[in-house]
Amino acid sequence: MNIQLPKRMNGAALPDLGNVRQITLIGANGSGKTRFAHWLVDKYKDKAFRISALKALFPSTEKNELAGSIDMLYDEAVDSSPFYCKEAPTEFQRLIFLLLHDEFLDLLKFKTQLRLGDGEKDIPETKFDKVARMWREVFPNNKVMRDGGKLLFSNDKTDDLFSEMKLSDGEKSVLYYIGAVQYAQPNAIIFVDDPEIYIHHSIMQALWNVIEEIRPDCTFVYNTHDINFVSSRIENVCVWVRNYDLINSAWDYEIVEPDETLSEQLYYDLLGSRKPILFVEGDASHSIDSKLYSLIFNEYTVKPLGSCNKVIEATRAFNDLQNFHHLDSHGIVDRDRRSDKEVQYLREKKIFVPDVAEIENILMLEGVIKAVARWRKKDEANVFQKVKMAIMNQFKSELRKQALEHVRHRMKNMAAVCIDRRFRDIGSLEDHISDLLNELNPRAYYEELCRDFHRYVANGDYNSVLKVFNEKTMLVNSNVAALCGLVGKDEYIRTVLHILKGESHEAKDIRKAIKKCFLID
Repeated sequence: MNIQLPKRMNGAALPDLGNVRQITLIGANGSGKTRFAHWLVDKYKDKAFRISALKALFPSTEKNELAGSIDMLYDEAVDSSPFYCKEAPTEFQRLIFLLLHDEFLDLLKFKTQLRLGDGEKDIPETKFDKVARMWREVFPNNKVMRDGGKLLFSNDKTDDLFSEMKLSDGEKSVLYYIGAVQYAQPNAIIFVDDPEIYIHHSIMQALWNVIEEIRPDCTFVYNTHDINFVSSRIENVCVWVRNYDLINSAWDYEIVEPDETLSEQLYYDLLGSRKPILFVEGDASHSIDSKLYSLIFNEYTVKPLGSCNKVIEATRAFNDLQNFHHLDSHGIVDRDRRSDKEVQYLREKKIFVPDVAEIENILMLEGVIKAVARWRKKDEANVFQKVKMAIMNQFKSELRKQALEHVRHRMKNMAAVCIDRRFRDIGSLEDHISDLLNELNPRAYYEELCRDFHRYVANGDYNSVLKVFNEKTMLVNSNVAALCGLVGKDEYIRTVLHILKGESHEAKDIRKAIKKCFLID
């Protein structure tokens, strides 16, 4: 069906969706996405069929008064049926009654036609038969049957039969959706609110594929927040709703066509945010990055991506699309052993790079250590002085090892650049490689670094040491946790995060120190 969308806030032409099969509506909370769906329902009221498992499973005094809805069909069936029906307080229970009621009428019609010699000799497939067949496709080890005017269920774990009311909410949702769509009028627009609710991700795609197969004549409009669901729809037109003008009944929205350099899941995930985006290294569960940066840069939506290369690529790709989505994007990567020139290049590409080697070093900044010590009622100057001394001594003992690692990083990068040239023949390549050692001159760079590193130690230049010292044992070897009255580095990290969740003076001092480390005022 060719569906017309509502007017836009900027007066731009309405998009031509063509003959669409699936539409998904996404957007941040408060963006007007639900009102957008309501507008479509009102626009196509004669064709609209709205279903929601979230509403269907719980009692409600409000009924769906759209013509042809489950609630309206139920009332009509009760009024016309000679059979007694107990009260059905939920839409789910009313659907079950409809299925059994229609099953009886279909079989009674078949029996009458059979006796009169009219119609088919084979029992026709009823709505209930479709429910039972589709149920087994989604739950292969479960069965659904009718007995004495009731629906009964069983599974491979037990031989006991039980009613639909003893199903889990997820199973009820599956049963509800499979049954409900069969009652939509021909060529209907089926509006589904939160299609992922109660449905486990392992069966979600298969379930909605099955449901859409039941009604190939219909268009499905999904109102969802679930990234996996959006990505699972093959014939999908995705409408991103950004904002709503209540007075003029107009929306700011776009048809989303994700750039190939960003994964669909990531793209849709970020579209749901109304904050600028901050891509970081690590993952959401195990690394410090996303936990710390979410509390430091709370004006951003922080998205962990794993490696630094993914952060750099995602930031570039998302900013290339800024004219489309209007969201600002930055990234954060560790400095590691990058040169000042490399760091400057990344910063120009909207990648924040700290003036310390890695994220563990951020937790060793003077401002952070003193704030934690003060929070723990310790002498902050004394604590920091002891930590500084421990770090300087450790760095001094590993000075040449650290210099060698820096040289190795630089040689690897320079060699890649030097070899990535055009050569007229193999001989030219061989000559170039033979001269490469002289061109790179690793020993000269190594000796230069050693001189710089010795100067840092001699001058007690703590900040310069944090800038070049890549050593994850620093938190442990510095004894910073014990000096602050804490047990181990994990408790020290948790304390930093705990402080940052509040608005104390210590929290402000930690944020100030870390933002200064990123050259952010």
